[in-house]
Amino acid sequence: MLSPTEPAPTRKTIPQVDFELDDFDAEKQVYLDFYRQVAVSEDMLVPLAEHHTTNGAHSYYVLLDRTATWGHPGMPHMVAIHLQRDWERGTFSFEHVPLPLPAMAQSWLIHRGCPPDAIGLNPELDSPPADEATRALEQRLAADGDHYAMGYSYTRDDPDDMVTVVVLRALDERAPSPFRVVIEEIDTKAWTHTLREGGFARAEEALQWCDDRLTGEAGPLPPVRPAAAAPRSAALPKAPVPRPPGRAR
Repeated sequence: MLSPTEPAPTRKTIPQVDFELDDFDAEKQVYLDFYRQVAVSEDMLVPLAEHHTTNGAHSYYVLLDRTATWGHPGMPHMVAIHLQRDWERGTFSFEHVPLPLPAMAQSWLIHRGCPPDAIGLNPELDSPPADEATRALEQRLAADGDHYAMGYSYTRDDPDDMVTVVVLRALDERAPSPFRVVIEEIDTKAWTHTLREGGFARAEEALQWCDDRLTGEAGPLPPVRPAAAAPRSAALPKAPVPRPPGRAR
C-alpha cells in the first residue's frame, strides 16, 4: 500500500479526502465525535477507495491514516468510514473503525451496504498483489471478514520491513484452525505486497508466532486445517449473520 510518509513511486501528489459535509450539521455530540476522531486529521487521510450512492445519502471510504506512523507503535494504518446524510434535515451521522488491512476495511463497509464491486482500491495508490494467492486471500477477507473477530494486530512501516500481522478468531466455534494469523508484507523495491494466512488451535500460539515474526525469529506459518467433510445427509448450515470485526475475548 502507499507509504504513510511518501507517495507511491508513480505519483507526484497525494489526493486528499473530501467528506462533502459543508451543507450539513449534526447533533452536538456527533459533530464533536466526527471532528475529534476524523476531521482533525482530514488532511492526512488518503482515500484509497470510496463509493457514494447516487442519491448522496451514503458514502463509504477506505482511508490510509498517515498520522498513524507517528502514533502508538503498531497502530492500524487503515480507517473505514461510513457517512450517512439526511438531505431533508441537512444532518449527518457516521460510523468509523481503524483496521490493519485494506481488505478488512472493505469487508466492514460491504457489510454496511456498500456494493462489493464499488469499493476497489485505487491502483495508483495501492501496491499491487505480488501473486494470485494474495489476490485470492484479499477477496476472501473482503467477502467473509464478518466470519471472524479481530483480536490483535501490529503494523510496522519500517522501509526495511514493512509488515502487518493480524490475529483473527473464527466466530464459528466449530471452525478448523479457530485462530488465524494473516500477514501482509510489502516489497518496497518492487512495490508489491503479499498476503498469507496460517491456522492455529490456540490464541497463545497465534500471538507467539506474531511476536516471533516481528523479532525475525518466526518459522513458516502452519497451514489452515481443512474443514471435515459433512455427511451427505447433513443439512446445509444457515449463512451467518453479518458482524463486523471486533476484539477476541
